[in-house]
Amino acid sequence: MRFRPRSAEVFLAPCRSRQPFRFGMHTMTAAPLATCRVEVEFEDGGQAAGYASDLLVPKWFEKHPSTPITQDWADLLAAQRDAIRVLLSRARETDSAFGHWLALYHDRVTSAPRDATDLLTRGEGVSLLERSMIDAVCRRAGLGLSRALREGLLGFDAARVEIGLASWDPGERLGAPVDHVALRHTVGLVDALEPDDLTSATRVRDGLPECLTEDIRTFGLTHFKIKVAGDAPEQVERLARIWGIIRRECGREARITLDGNEQFESIAQLADLLERLAEDPRFDGMSESLLLVEQPLPRARTFDAEANHGLSRLERFAPCIIDEADTRLDSLREAAALGYRGASIKNCKGVFRALLNRARCDVSSGRLFQSAEDLTNLPLLALQQDLATVATLAISHVERNGHHYFRGLAHLPEAEQAWAVEHHADLYDTTHRPPTLRIEQGVLRLGSLLAAPGFGYAGPVETHERTPAAEWDPASLL
Repeated sequence: MRFRPRSAEVFLAPCRSRQPFRFGMHTMTAAPLATCRVEVEFEDGGQAAGYASDLLVPKWFEKHPSTPITQDWADLLAAQRDAIRVLLSRARETDSAFGHWLALYHDRVTSAPRDATDLLTRGEGVSLLERSMIDAVCRRAGLGLSRALREGLLGFDAARVEIGLASWDPGERLGAPVDHVALRHTVGLVDALEPDDLTSATRVRDGLPECLTEDIRTFGLTHFKIKVAGDAPEQVERLARIWGIIRRECGREARITLDGNEQFESIAQLADLLERLAEDPRFDGMSESLLLVEQPLPRARTFDAEANHGLSRLERFAPCIIDEADTRLDSLREAAALGYRGASIKNCKGVFRALLNRARCDVSSGRLFQSAEDLTNLPLLALQQDLATVATLAISHVERNGHHYFRGLAHLPEAEQAWAVEHHADLYDTTHRPPTLRIEQGVLRLGSLLAAPGFGYAGPVETHERTPAAEWDPASLL
């Protein structure tokens, strides 16, 4: 389906965490939720609006320790404005969602220096519009993402990016989407691990789990993503506590991933750590449960051959994938040449980019794979569209953390909360008010999401109850 973009605008809503989330150099307690609306006109004269959303998480897209988080927010909003300007400059051009995205991506990301520090920031602005355009097509067609791709409505053509992928056709290679995924629960760097870690000052007392042990017992969790911040003795002690709890509560069903969040100076440093842990009885069974290691090196050193010495040693424990270093269309190909085994998918990096990497995985004879990771996707749009992408790519488990650090649907207008409860009862639980994510035996059920005639969500988006980005005051979240 071909169309012209007619208008685009971003709106913001404040989100405050119920518990602090430390994932690297920053501890997040608040962030704005950006919602984008794009209006398009199709070749037959019909019109549609599409939507997408991202939590503007500071100190992930760019990691400048000396800048305030308000600068991170300003940079992301500026990247969105620039992407909108470029998209609307194509208002006379009729193209597919893929065609508009590819032109936009080349203008905003490919044109920048390869070592620019803002590539992920630029990419988020592009992806927010990409997802909105995909949603507009899906809503007009009355189809979900998977069928729209398999029926060719989005115009996806991997050969336009890499000729070696010309034989990869989503209509042939993508099967039916999975209707459930295991939730891989994030264990942050300052999360309470057991009830005794909580004090009267830190307890939330909102009826939801507040520590790792409570999360496991409440939600039946078996999959976990553990944030690690180097090999200092205190980090090893904390990791031993975490693994001890997971092993005690989950037994042989436990599966974990380790996220380095760019905290290691070399792969050899991480390999040394894992070799020491393998000799430590406190970590019995951990190697057998370890699925992958994610982004140990700073993104600027990820493609440095010297920093990657030791990848073969690391491979003895688990494959290593890139995340923050996945900044460009060819990042996975470059990483794979060094010995990396895959890349994360996150909607903030792009749906079509995830599909291109899926094609590379499919032609790699099983060597490369994708892992589904989170950027604190909150309901409804960000979470449900990300889950739709995961389901379309048939990935069996996905990192999720918004259910732990934020309180359900509290940030949403009443009309959107009501829609979620009525139309997505398999995904949201009304036991608490406001409703929360429904996690049963560690699993998310996606049936209603996949049936929605849009990109993961077909309901109302109350932009009038959000603040236009041009009018938003960041001081309101400080």
